[in-house]
Amino acid sequence: MAIAHLNYFNKALKKEIGFYVLLPDRQDKGGPYPTFYLLHGLSDDYTAWLRWTSLELYVRELPLLVVLPDGDRCFYCDLEDGPAYETALVQDLVDFVDGYFPTIAEGRARVIGGLSMGGCGAMKIGLKYPERFCSVTAHSGVHALFHNKTPDDIDPPLRKGLPTHELLRKNDPFWLAEQIDPDDAPAIRIDCGLDDRLLQHNRRLHDHLTKLGLAHEYHEFPGGHNWPYWDEHVQQAIAFHCRVLGINT
Repeated sequence: MAIAHLNYFNKALKKEIGFYVLLPDRQDKGGPYPTFYLLHGLSDDYTAWLRWTSLELYVRELPLLVVLPDGDRCFYCDLEDGPAYETALVQDLVDFVDGYFPTIAEGRARVIGGLSMGGCGAMKIGLKYPERFCSVTAHSGVHALFHNKTPDDIDPPLRKGLPTHELLRKNDPFWLAEQIDPDDAPAIRIDCGLDDRLLQHNRRLHDHLTKLGLAHEYHEFPGGHNWPYWDEHVQQAIAFHCRVLGINT
């Protein structure tokens, strides 16, 4: 498997940023390939999935491109008078990857997932842009961070970046789930560890999606908010995405 480490100028962020692309071993087939965008958590960066898991081993035999973006500590949001990490990912990075790599540049062949901050980010982005992503997976997501909150409830720099109820709502997976037609929603899979401090965030979102009639998978497993848990269960997330994409594993 080839791993490309790239730096490019992102228009939304107005600066150069780095990311990884994992290219499949099945290069003899030439592509084009579906793409999996995998997001990191608050205390990490785009290198974390490669440093702390066996992700490369899990995807090396699959006809699938994996992109590891950087989200800084901004919860993949467009902040007012600040970084626009949602647009940076959904528009600029996706367009860059589709322009330079052998991808199937359509929403039906693009999936997204993440852990913790990245789990919430993936869920938010998947629900907000179902035309761009057909499948969402979230491990240990901090899904209720913005739900029923006021700007005063949010820690800086997000308090300054999301200073109104409207901006908080636009980044709240609970509210976004209420806006989407269930027939248009992406495939959704959520999991969390039984010893994870964010377990209630995940249970609340699961209950909310169930009440709305949004189809999804929900799982709880032994484990906490840590890399051994995510290393194990990202394998199930990959399998979930592959089923949606029609990839035989």
